[in-house]
Amino acid sequence: MSAHDMRTQLRASRADNSYERRLLRFTTPTLLIVDDLGLRPLTGEEGIDLYEIVRRRYERAATCITSNRALEEWPPLFGDALLASAAMDRLLHHAHVLTIEGDSYRNPPPAKRTRAPRAAQVETIAR
Repeated sequence: MSAHDMRTQLRASRADNSYERRLLRFTTPTLLIVDDLGLRPLTGEEGIDLYEIVRRRYERAATCITSNRALEEWPPLFGDALLASAAMDRLLHHAHVLTIEGDSYRNPPPAKRTRAPRAAQVETIAR
């Protein structure tokens, strides 16, 4: 799930009093994958929500988080140094941090882009 969608669902659940039930959706799976953390800034109580998810999953279930930000850029996302420290301690305790460097798969440099096949090539491939 994207980090933005997760935050949106939790924010909406506060409004309709289903927060604890919605939080279970993120804390009970064997594996939680959160995509693009930090792409948009955390606002309001979203830092607390993220901490709560990390806290409840700590040493109970696997969590995979993708981000275009370096780990050093994560603490300010929480908006509170103590909250960030507690969350990061739990996240990194048993973590395997993978840093991928190089060109983006979605937008490679012009020299590495492949040309689209011509119509005649598409017909040959389709036969």
